[in-house]
Amino acid sequence: SLPSRCLYNSDGDFLIVPQQGKLLILTEFGKILVEPNEICVIQQGMRFSVEVFGHSRGYILEVFGVHFELPDLGPIGANGLANPRDFLTPVAWYEDRRVAGGYTVINKYQGKLFSAKQDFSPYNVVAWHGNYAPYKYNLDNFMVVNCVAFDHADPSIFTVLTAKSLRPGVAIADFVIFPPRWGVADHTFRPPYYHRNCMSEFMGLIKGHYEAKEEGFQPGGGSLHSAMTPHGPDTDCFEKASAAKLVPERVAEGTMAFMFESSLSMAVTRWGLETCSRLDKEYYRCWESLRSHFTPSQRSKH
Repeated sequence: SLPSRCLYNSDGDFLIVPQQGKLLILTEFGKILVEPNEICVIQQGMRFSVEVFGHSRGYILEVFGVHFELPDLGPIGANGLANPRDFLTPVAWYEDRRVAGGYTVINKYQGKLFSAKQDFSPYNVVAWHGNYAPYKYNLDNFMVVNCVAFDHADPSIFTVLTAKSLRPGVAIADFVIFPPRWGVADHTFRPPYYHRNCMSEFMGLIKGHYEAKEEGFQPGGGSLHSAMTPHGPDTDCFEKASAAKLVPERVAEGTMAFMFESSLSMAVTRWGLETCSRLDKEYYRCWESLRSHFTPSQRSKH
């Protein structure tokens, strides 16, 4: 916790995904308590600071030029996915506090950090109105839509928030979750299918075990599959799902995995590749034992 420092981002919006430890986020609009399995969006230009209560970690997605918004629901209609009523904004709160040693205001501007000092707290806003405010959302409130007959719907049905680009249907970034739900599709390989994607996919795990890779992908970890790189379930997941009896079943119980998906390429920092010493260089081996099951002489009536 840094009681006499705050940050504001002139470049874009922050979407904060706590994974371990709750956060008390102070803003000019009031206080927001954010716990794991909740998200918080701090929009461009808003001053904020974070108080922690122990070991804390999580994920942050930053977008530039646009703001996060709810995805268009199309044929789903008026209700579904993340409903507007479940997003919470803070109640006004202020402190009239002088800081003898100086209060440091840090500004992120054009990718660099600048600082200035003042002798008072920036959280001196007594009241506010309008619709440009920070907000939080509990992922348990997501109303899941899923296939109830056969095959897969596009994973875009799991989109919580999107930052749109100028091209219709193509996002600068989507925030997508894979929450507990029912799997009922018949004549279908139910786990996520093998695919290549025009989007870059960064996966994270808040809690539990991700259905397509139950071993080796730990809460707090991440994986990046760049655009057009083929990927899918590991061998264990494939074998289990291929032999499973297709009865209604709960999927991802006790789990919350998510994806930052972008039409842009993502570069991995030197810290991520080298300094942290946490890169799984054996990751590709989870697919090595997959074998072909192609039987051209057999035809299925389905």
